[in-house]
Amino acid sequence: MDNAAPLLRAEGLCFGYPQHTVFQDWSVDVGAGATLVLGGEGSGKTTLLRLLAGAVAADAGTLVLAGVSWAQAPQAYQRQVFWQDPRSDALDALAPQTWFETLRPQYSGWSDAALAAHIEGFALAPHLGKALHQLSVGSKRKVLMAAALASGAPLTLLDEPVAGLDRPSVRYLQHALGDAARQPGRALVVAHYEVLEAVPWDEVIALPG
Repeated sequence: MDNAAPLLRAEGLCFGYPQHTVFQDWSVDVGAGATLVLGGEGSGKTTLLRLLAGAVAADAGTLVLAGVSWAQAPQAYQRQVFWQDPRSDALDALAPQTWFETLRPQYSGWSDAALAAHIEGFALAPHLGKALHQLSVGSKRKVLMAAALASGAPLTLLDEPVAGLDRPSVRYLQHALGDAARQPGRALVVAHYEVLEAVPWDEVIALPG
């Protein structure tokens, strides 16, 4: 990355479960562009995304996103973040089209044109009226990613994005990630177990384990 001020600064993060420390005094600066969090099963990739999203509280440490501290203004911090856990069933009763409509007023950078492009790119049109629980794992992931990329959120977090995707969708995703990462003032953080070679990563963060 260049010498520009980071969009996201995480300092001294500590987090763990009983009998298991996940992060101890862990720090990172994330700039605009595409950042890959690389790690195997159990390395803490999903936990890190939840921490960066402000979805779970660290035991210690600070998070500052575009000048907004999570500790001091958690709601203002989270308004700048798109994060949806792909393993959660919280949205399963909703149809994608209904969910998209609820997201539009939440994100000042939301783009209907981008959403339409992602719906086409992921071939989602036949599924827009179905409840998410009726979709395959891959189709549900495509819905989440279409929303994430269309949100324009300054910090956009994606967990294992290619799980269940067909090859054309993987190719489209990598192209779409590259386009989104070029948007000024936007950081995409993607957790995955291997490098997606077609994505122009600005930073790769390798987690141990």
